[in-house]
Amino acid sequence: MASGSKQPEAPRAWQRMLSGRRLDLLEPSPLDVEIEDIAHGLARVARWNGQTHGAHAFSVAQHCVVVEQLMGEFYPNTDPRWRLAALLHDASEYVIGDMISPFKAALGLDYKAFEARLMEAVHVRFGLPAHLPDRIETQIKRADKASAFFEATVLAGFDDGEAAKFFGRPRGLDATTISTLQKLTPQSAEQAGAAFIKKFAQLRI
Repeated sequence: MASGSKQPEAPRAWQRMLSGRRLDLLEPSPLDVEIEDIAHGLARVARWNGQTHGAHAFSVAQHCVVVEQLMGEFYPNTDPRWRLAALLHDASEYVIGDMISPFKAALGLDYKAFEARLMEAVHVRFGLPAHLPDRIETQIKRADKASAFFEATVLAGFDDGEAAKFFGRPRGLDATTISTLQKLTPQSAEQAGAAFIKKFAQLRI
């Protein structure tokens, strides 16, 4: 290379958020994480790659609210901070989007490490431990799978047996909750984002 040649600039590794924050994607700082950015982003990320019935996509924000509600149904005496963790369980997707599980598996460990760093920053920002206790992770996963079962059968075209094969058949829910979940209707981005913010505020009191 000729002397004095200009070195190529490093590729940009940050994203500007509507709050004005610049989030470093490789080394995310909790100081650059804002709940309004999370809600706005998740409300505009579609679950199931957008392959759901309804006038709107079923968003990750709406999914997160359902998972938090199911966490409370399954574990009614759980500490509110763990219900907050359930609400935030997919928060990293406000940056990286919602990838279906087979694609995540194909991307491998680098993707998982990237996602884990984002989640650590989110947890610390909102007063949670960077790494959740295994027991809480297991409880959130139970609620997550229960939500996925109903989303799959009500919105994404799965039959009951197929959904049970992939997500398990939810147990321990009362008839009222089941009836409500069987009527899942995708919300607009504005509705989903507002519901996410409202639930966050309730859990932070």
